[in-house]
Amino acid sequence: MKTIYFTITGMNYYYGTDVVKKGSKVELIKEPDNKYDKEAILVKVDGLGAIGHVANSVNTVLGESYSAGRIYDRFKKRAKGKVVVVTERGAVCELKVEK
Repeated sequence: MKTIYFTITGMNYYYGTDVVKKGSKVELIKEPDNKYDKEAILVKVDGLGAIGHVANSVNTVLGESYSAGRIYDRFKKRAKGKVVVVTERGAVCELKVEK
């Protein structure tokens, strides 16, 4: 199976990019009631809570990442991810969907 990457965006509205590093684990939680984006996916880390959202715009998706809309139907309510690289614009993560 092809590795699927996603970008965490909006981190500067929470705690900034310093809260994750390469190898950090993150949790993805669908937000179907989000008034700004019907495909919104919140990203959380243990001990802090919300740190951003999965990018869903060509302006915020980094590199070969999938947008939130492209991964939204790949899991039920929650999924896991692992940070691959952190930049000042966000973090690129690998999607870990449990089967």
